[in-house]
Amino acid sequence: MDLSTLIDIDRQVLLSVNGSESLFIDGLAKTLTTAATWIPLYLSLFYVVLKNNDSIQKIILILASAALCVILAGSLNDVIVKPFVMRWRPTHDDIIGLHVDVVNGYRGGKYGFFSSHAANTFSIAVLFALLIKSRILSITLFVWSLINCWTRLYLGVHFLGDILCGLCWGGIVGLSIGFMYLRIKKHLNYSNSYISSHYTKTGYQKSDIDIVLIIFMLTILYAIIRACCYLYI
Repeated sequence: MDLSTLIDIDRQVLLSVNGSESLFIDGLAKTLTTAATWIPLYLSLFYVVLKNNDSIQKIILILASAALCVILAGSLNDVIVKPFVMRWRPTHDDIIGLHVDVVNGYRGGKYGFFSSHAANTFSIAVLFALLIKSRILSITLFVWSLINCWTRLYLGVHFLGDILCGLCWGGIVGLSIGFMYLRIKKHLNYSNSYISSHYTKTGYQKSDIDIVLIIFMLTILYAIIRACCYLYI
């Protein structure tokens, strides 16, 4: 199977999942894909980090790891990879561009390979999965990343290939930064072991993690309510 065949399949898959006749789903996807929607989730993760680390050095190390994930997973992609590869987004594609269902005129930038949404969110999800080691939190963050991936396909601003490559790169970045963090943590003698049922293996209070889960669910509820408003605009 040559590259042109794969590209054709990518186009067909995109058209099969892009858009719908539902104004509600349009509004839901548009709300969930907006970075500002997830600010409460970021703040809740920041709160968990502050609450469960007893020194500025530890907190700075974690925040630096998260920032490095964002820089390597998404920012370098936007600055280097997308302009170099120059793969058009579906909304700008010369073959299917006119057939893409565009929501509220949103077409994204010109180039879409690979998806920074997929790379950024998945790198953060992997990093915090290694950092906190809570199964329910890890699943929640992976679902959060996949939700963001779905919105990009639905809105027609990324092909499936863009998403899959973004997830792969985000996973590599998240694992690399996560293991680097663990090595530094061990070197600095931060590797305490917790066996209490109230804590994860890395010493994070489960009650604090519940806050992140609640914020995630409230954010989804907000997106649903906001999407309902699209029915009356």
